[in-house]
Amino acid sequence: MHAPETQYHARVVVADTGEALDVSTLADRLRGMDVVVVGEYHGHHGAHLLQSRLQAALYRRNRQQVLTMEQFEVDHQPALDRYLAGEIGEAELIEDAEAWDNYRASYRPLVEFARTRDLPVLAANAPSDLVRCVGREGPGFLSQLPEQRRQNLPEAPFTDTPAYQDKFVEAIAGRHGGADATLTERLRNTYQAQLLRDNTMASRILAAHDRYPGHQVLHLTGTFHSEDRLGTVALLAQRAPELEIAVISPVFWPSDQPQPALDDLRGKGDYLYFIQPLPEEFRDAKRARAAMTERFIRSSEVNCD
Repeated sequence: MHAPETQYHARVVVADTGEALDVSTLADRLRGMDVVVVGEYHGHHGAHLLQSRLQAALYRRNRQQVLTMEQFEVDHQPALDRYLAGEIGEAELIEDAEAWDNYRASYRPLVEFARTRDLPVLAANAPSDLVRCVGREGPGFLSQLPEQRRQNLPEAPFTDTPAYQDKFVEAIAGRHGGADATLTERLRNTYQAQLLRDNTMASRILAAHDRYPGHQVLHLTGTFHSEDRLGTVALLAQRAPELEIAVISPVFWPSDQPQPALDDLRGKGDYLYFIQPLPEEFRDAKRARAAMTERFIRSSEVNCD
């Protein structure tokens, strides 16, 4: 197998064996799955093109399909429903549902495929303002919310799995150059905020499965929420162990390097897709710190009173 030629290319393999698959054969293998989870690196062309091609291939095999998306928050389901019903236009959807900046380039084809075939699309992510406030003040913040804001959240919003906590702490340590990432109160709150996202997505996937019997659920999410069958996937399996869940995870393969060793990757998912790495965001450490500070300032502007 050759490395991906461009940012649009994705090379799919079976994680256990390394067998190369085209999208049609992958869809054949996934035909009987209740839930298909496709992890992504947000904004990567190869990931989004694969998602779109797989969505269509799965639909050709089972026209009963539901699309659930991390990229929309549960509070914005009414706006999404209005768009799917033809009551508002795309610019109105983007504004009313606070769609991600890359919606048109990355997620429009998936939503349009569902809309033009009258397929349900469910917003699956926790509200970002609540996530930020939990990260700042801790899980107790949710107890003070009015019932109207709590009704879209799962009953157990901070259910956990030990391996996921270990992965989270390791990721934080790596991000800070190997600094001590023991669970300080601030880090613990940040982790609880992460759990709020994962538990909300798991509950929404299960709601989609229950609301639309016989439908296959296609879920799109950042790969951290699904790879190694942790995060959202582990929590979904806890809630509904009878579900057949397939996980498809991305792996970076630079074009000037040999194929990554499968022995180190098999646990990431049932299927892997190799894509080119994303460009490095910053080479200037000062500008990187300034950008991180700006993101922190925007996050701190949320009113948690």
